Order: sequence, then structure tokens, then C-alpha cells
Amino acid sequence: MPDPMEQKIEELNQQLAMVRQERDKLSIEAKAWAEKRNQLHEQTRTLQAEVQTLKEKRDQINLQVQVLKTAREKAKAQRKEKREEIVKIGEKMNALSQKKPSAKLRDLEREIRKIDWKIQTTSIPVKEEKVLVDQVRALETQRAVHEQLLELKDKLLELKTEAKAFATQAKLNHEKLSELAKQSQKLHEQMMEGLNQIKNLRQSADEAHKEFSELRRRANQTHEKYVGIQRQIRTLKEEQKQKEKEHYAKRGQALREEATKKAQEKMKRGEKLTWEEFKLITEHEQATEH
Repeated sequence: MPDPMEQKIEELNQQLAMVRQERDKLSIEAKAWAEKRNQLHEQTRTLQAEVQTLKEKRDQINLQVQVLKTAREKAKAQRKEKREEIVKIGEKMNALSQKKPSAKLRDLEREIRKIDWKIQTTSIPVKEEKVLVDQVRALETQRAVHEQLLELKDKLLELKTEAKAFATQAKLNHEKLSELAKQSQKLHEQMMEGLNQIKNLRQSADEAHKEFSELRRRANQTHEKYVGIQRQIRTLKEEQKQKEKEHYAKRGQALREEATKKAQEKMKRGEKLTWEEFKLITEHEQATEH
């Protein structure tokens, strides 16, 4: 008939093997999730560095854009100032144009030189000289109108050239800052895409850590169960060992009593005893006395 205790130990050993298998499986799965979580964290760190680089580039470009905007606005303001001066010069020229003599400038200058030469080289009466001087003054006034108009034309040309230069500068600054703004927008979009990826990676890492924690918890519970079964097996084996010890002790005692009885019968018959037989009888007598 099978020993119930042996059967129980065998059953517990089978359970122990199954629990160990389950625990090891859970530990392997937990380790896999931990590795996945760590990989996601590493990807997150790498992506964060890339996003930071994109942000620095974007911010640097934005600073250039601000500088160009300031330069563009300054050029536009300077162009506006020049255009306002152009309008004023135009108004002055319109006013002078109304006073512009019909005679051409070179004709006026030739007439002035002619009269001056006459005054300087000809002996003429004072009254007639005064008339000639008045004529020169009148002609010089007309010449001054021509000269002022020429100066205003030169100034107008200069102002238009400057206004055009400022307009060109403003346009170039605008084109350049528009291109930089596009680059900044592209970098910003890449940065936002990276941030979204980081968000997704962190979410995946959190989920992986959650899976790891749950599997680790179940593995620990299974290990506690494993340790509990080991403890039961150890207790049963100790009990089994104690019973075997008690069994062998009883059997030894029975054999000793039987040998003692045989030795006593042998002594009654007057037969010679061996040292072991004599010893058994002596120990029996001492135990009886006590």
C-alpha cells in the first residue's frame, strides 16, 4: 500500500515544478517588458535631444527674422521719409515752374554776359547804365529760377534713387525673412512632430512599465507560493524522517527485548553467555531497578 506521506510529497513536488515553471515564465515576460520600457526611454531621450536641437535652430532663425523685420521696417520708414521729401520737392518745383521764364537758361546767361560786357567796356551815361544794371538783375532773377529748378531736379533724382534703394532693401529683407520664416515654421512642425512622438513613446513606456509591474507582482506571488510549497515539502520530509527514526527505534527496542529474553532463557538453562548477551541482561536489570 503506497505511503500517504510519500504520495503527498510527490503531489507537492509536481505542484512545485508547475509553480516554478509559471514563476519563471512570468519573470521572463516581466524582463521582456522591462527591456521594452528601457528601450522606449532611450528612444525618448534621443528624440528629446533632437527636439532640443530643432528648438535651438528655430529660436536662432526667429532672432534673425526679428532683426530682418526691424531692418525692413526701418528701410520702409526711410523710404517713406524720402517719398515725403519727394512730394515737398515736387510742390516746390510746381511753384517755381509757374515763375519759370520763357527764355532758356543759356539765352539768359548769354544776355547777362552781353550786358555786363557792354557796361564794363563802354562809356555810357549813368542813367543808361542804371537801366542796364536793372536789366541784369531781372535776368539774374530769371536765371536763379532756372538754377533752383535744376537743383531741385538733382535733389529729386537723388531722393528717388535713395527711395528706390530703401524700397529694394526693404523688399530683400522681406524676401529673406519670409524664407527664414518658412524654415522656422518647418523646424517648428518637425519639433511638434517630435514632441508628439515623445508623448506617444512615454505613453508606451508607461504601459510597458505597467505590464512589467503587474507581471513582477504576479511572479512575486507565484514565488511566495513556490516557497510555501517548498516549506510544506520540507515539513513533511522532517515528519517522515522523524517517523522513520521512531520506527527504527521501536524496532530496535523490540529486537533488543527479544535478544534479552533469549539470553535470559539461555542463562536459566545454564548455557554460557556471550559478552553481548551478558550486557543485554545487565542493562535490562538496571532498567528494571530504575
